[in-house]
Amino acid sequence: MAKYDSKLDVLFSALSDPTRRDILTRLSFGAASITELAEQHDMALPSFLKHLNKLEQAGLIHSEKNGRIRTCALTPEAFTPMQNWLSEQRAIWEQRLNQFDRYALELKRKRENETRSKD
Repeated sequence: MAKYDSKLDVLFSALSDPTRRDILTRLSFGAASITELAEQHDMALPSFLKHLNKLEQAGLIHSEKNGRIRTCALTPEAFTPMQNWLSEQRAIWEQRLNQFDRYALELKRKRENETRSKD
């Protein structure tokens, strides 16, 4: 059985909401204040802050406060466990599909040979 990483649950849960994915997309262009991030979303500030909190708990973003302004930025290395897991899954499925392809081609060859031998 594959290794289980509970951190993946937290990361994928954080990515499960379109608002949070939109925040991450925006932050991929650079750090931004909470005010700037919130302007793009039609929701109350407390609701928006819950989204930021979920992203911060997952380690996908970090924030710092300078005076009265809190700025958020991506934590790129936090995406590594997801990237690794997805790469492993891709390799597994590519191997399975290649095996299936070889099997299907072998079946096709056998049927063609059977058809030729009947003629």
